[in-house]
Amino acid sequence: MTRKADQPQDLASEESRRTGTPEHGYVLDDQIGYLLRKAYQRNTIIFTEKIRDLTPTQFAVMARLAECGSVSQNKLGRLVGLDVATTKGVVDRLTVRGFLHSRKHPDDKRRQLISLTPDGLRWFLSNISSGLEISAQTLEALTRSEQRSLVRILKKLQ
Repeated sequence: MTRKADQPQDLASEESRRTGTPEHGYVLDDQIGYLLRKAYQRNTIIFTEKIRDLTPTQFAVMARLAECGSVSQNKLGRLVGLDVATTKGVVDRLTVRGFLHSRKHPDDKRRQLISLTPDGLRWFLSNISSGLEISAQTLEALTRSEQRSLVRILKKLQ
């Protein structure tokens, strides 16, 4: 004989089933972290369809280096929003591919300056249109005004 306490409870009351709002009040589909993750998953899927040989993070590192030129590995990580270990891994992988070059900082031999190689810059420049298409396709469900608003709002959250 099974006791009631041993049976799984149905946490959704009749009221929460009817209204679609759980009694506890936490609606996953309304949570910003969940929504951002789902939007990022959509962007990543589109990215991998258009740019097969790099990750979005690797592409972001190359884009930032194309903007800034040579920077320390530490600063590069901050500019792209990566922790130290992730930055090192990305830099190492792109260096092996021949896209990045590192050299000692002239004023501080403990620091490495990272820059795009000529091949890295060529690769990046030849893939800019794909990068722009990825953003456009990710946002295609929104009007132009909504797209501008979303980007503006996300920048405020930085």
